[in-house]
Parts: sequence; structure tokens; C-alpha cells
Amino acid sequence: MKKPSDVAEKLLKSSYEALDERAKKVARHVADRTHIARNTAKDFDKRTTPGQRAADAVASFGGSWTFIGLFAAVLVTWVVLNSYILATYDKAFDPYPYILLNLFLSMLASLQAPIILMAQNRQSEIDRLNAEHDYEVNLKAELEIMLLHEKVDLLREGQWSELLAIQKEQLRLLGLLIEKKLSG
Repeated sequence: MKKPSDVAEKLLKSSYEALDERAKKVARHVADRTHIARNTAKDFDKRTTPGQRAADAVASFGGSWTFIGLFAAVLVTWVVLNSYILATYDKAFDPYPYILLNLFLSMLASLQAPIILMAQNRQSEIDRLNAEHDYEVNLKAELEIMLLHEKVDLLREGQWSELLAIQKEQLRLLGLLIEKKLSG
């Protein structure tokens, strides 16, 4: 089997032209006896833009315990500092109910949410590419297993033919011995 069309017809029971692009790719790899596995993360990382890498970094940091700890520390510091200034000098830069802090939090959320969504969309695309690659690898493995089964079946058939030939020869020789014994 040297041509992808032979692989398609023999193993996939379909014409090569009727296959989708992924199945054609797998058939070519089976016919050429080449590997199909690759590092999809490395392939995907080559195509990322600086903005996408920044979105990934922001989402990674924004979803970490380090960010939560720093954010909690900033909030507590803001409230304590404003409360101290208000109690000491009777005038704070952001008195209770901390409207300026609410503005900053709203701005942070309005910027952080789309960036996290962009990172999630990229992760979804990575997952989709990984799933497609897994399908290709699994299909190739299944086709290779089918080829191995065919080879084992051919070997077994050849062994059965040899065993039958040996058994016929043994029966012929046994018949000759019996004839010799009876005549002699």
C-alpha cells in the first residue's frame, strides 16, 4: 500500500476524494508511513500576536492567588488610610462610601473582563485544535491497528496452509508406513 487512495479504499471503505481534509491527511501519513503526532501548543504559540500573549498574561495573573492577595491588600489599605485621614483631619481624599474606589474598581472590571474573555476564547481555540489533532492521531492509530490485524491474519492463514500441507504429508507418510508394514 503506497498510495493514500489505497489506504482510503482498503481501510476506510471510501474513495479518497470522498474523505474530509483530516481523513485525507491521515491517509497520506499512513501511506507514507510517517508520524502524525506533533506539539500543538508549540504550533499555536508561533501564531500568537503580542496582544494575545498580553491577554493570556493578564488573565493568568488576574486569576491567581497573588492577584487576589494584592487586590485585597490594596482595598484594605485604601479603606484604612481613608478612614484614618477622615478621623484625624476630618477630610479624606475618598471619604466613606469610597466613590473613587468604586470608580477604580468599575474601570478595572470593565478592562479585565474583555481581556479574560479574549484569553478564554484563545483557550477554546487551543482546545479545538487539540481535539482535532487527537482525532487525527486516533484515526491513524486505528488504521495502523487495522493494518496490523491484516498482517497477523495473513500470517495466520499462511501458517494454517503450512500446517495443512505438513499434515497431508504426515498422512501420506503414515499411509506408506502402513502399506509397508502390511506388505512386509
